[in-house]
Amino acid sequence: MGIVILLMVGFCFILAFVGGANGMTMPVPREYGRVIIRNFSEQAGMGAVRFDHWLHRAFYTCRLCHVDIGFAMEANATKIDADTNMKGFYCGSCHNGTRVHGSKKIFAACSLSATPGEDTRCNRCHSVGKKVQKEYDYASFSKKLPKENLWNLVDWEDAEARGFIRPIDFLPGISVERPSLTVQKDFSIPSRGWMSDIIFSHKKHARWNGCEVCHPDIFPSVKKGTVKYSMFQIYDGQYCGVCHDRVAFSLNDCQKCHSKPVRR
Repeated sequence: MGIVILLMVGFCFILAFVGGANGMTMPVPREYGRVIIRNFSEQAGMGAVRFDHWLHRAFYTCRLCHVDIGFAMEANATKIDADTNMKGFYCGSCHNGTRVHGSKKIFAACSLSATPGEDTRCNRCHSVGKKVQKEYDYASFSKKLPKENLWNLVDWEDAEARGFIRPIDFLPGISVERPSLTVQKDFSIPSRGWMSDIIFSHKKHARWNGCEVCHPDIFPSVKKGTVKYSMFQIYDGQYCGVCHDRVAFSLNDCQKCHSKPVRR
């Protein structure tokens, strides 16, 4: 068994090297999942927007932002601009100056007039290339949150299970009331080689993503075994790789998925 584990670890590092060769290197934890939005900002003389997934995912589910609010899963594909924000779409769904999270009012994203102190507020988002003191610092924010063993990233699943975070999945005025679907039981996905089989949990994924984030755009069929894919496709950003190695935990931590005992 010890030899098998060593082989698994070695294989993971080989995949990590392949991923790195394709530009998928592992960033430091505070930058993991960071998105730079620059579709219109720089043309308007503003700095590009830095969006940190680690901060927002502590407060909201992925499904709320990518389904109800409508952010695309591909960077810079949503075409966010100041006008749509001010009309209450995209970032403006929450950042409108009136919506409250907990006991704290969420600041407005954009406005037409520049009042005294307006630059400071604008720079909270348009911070790329500027020395901006953020309200939330990753080190202090994540200090008490559980970490994953391999890369010291926040273990969001464990953080939620232990009550450190309680992500919201419903936004009044944006989300639609609907009955919950019956969640399928966990199932195994056979490995094609010597790696242990994968245990896939619908319950864990549905809690953050619902069904809509994955089906049908990422996984076009809900029938087990219909879609055939490999680790090379996943490392290329397809299927599981749409989220993992970008926002969700790294693909280099093989045993997070390949958790069923090795077949004999």
